[in-house]
Amino acid sequence: MTSRIDIIGQNGNDGLHYEEDLITRLKKRAEIRRQIQTRKSVQENAPDRISDLLEEAANEIKTLRRTINILKSDNTHLRQALQGKEIG
Repeated sequence: MTSRIDIIGQNGNDGLHYEEDLITRLKKRAEIRRQIQTRKSVQENAPDRISDLLEEAANEIKTLRRTINILKSDNTHLRQALQGKEIG
């Protein structure tokens, strides 16, 4: 299994790969929980609230990551625009 340090070493310190890995792991754990035949929710074909929460958390992390990237980009553009006004 690849450690977080190995991932950072390969991809820089931005944490993007780690975040995707976390999202994947949360969704996989939810999938696994839903397939365990001894679980009451599986036997009764009922919703698994913890699996639902794991997926919800994964989706929220993904959304927040996208928002952060948009804000970083907007900040860079704003900074460049302001620097252009100071020079001109």
